[in-house]
Amino acid sequence: MKEMLMVLVAGPYRSGTGGDPEKMRANLESLGTAALEVWNRGHLPVIGEWLALPLARAAGSKDVGDAVWDQIGYPVADRLIDRCDAVYRLPGTSRGADGDVDRARSLGLPVVTGVDQLPMGLPRPGRPA
Repeated sequence: MKEMLMVLVAGPYRSGTGGDPEKMRANLESLGTAALEVWNRGHLPVIGEWLALPLARAAGSKDVGDAVWDQIGYPVADRLIDRCDAVYRLPGTSRGADGDVDRARSLGLPVVTGVDQLPMGLPRPGRPA
């Protein structure tokens, strides 16, 4: 039986945006595109911002990078990595993604830089193995 991995997709979100919401949205879309590649390989992708953004809003954050965001954003990724089987690091400068890689390596988790470096996991629904 093939194994499904939970893979944290890590890459730029705020880095290089100067706080521009459109640039951050574009970065989140890039993370999502990479997550779909992980999904199509038969694994479960996760992105820290998928959890951190709604949690921070619920806690009263008004802008990414404010004090509330800082209390939630990186800690969410740390908790996720503790449950993940691997990290897929996308290209681009990102202090947060670099921290994700460091944490993953400290836990002995594999860090890949290309989706093809992940083993094939579970077949996609409706598709043969």
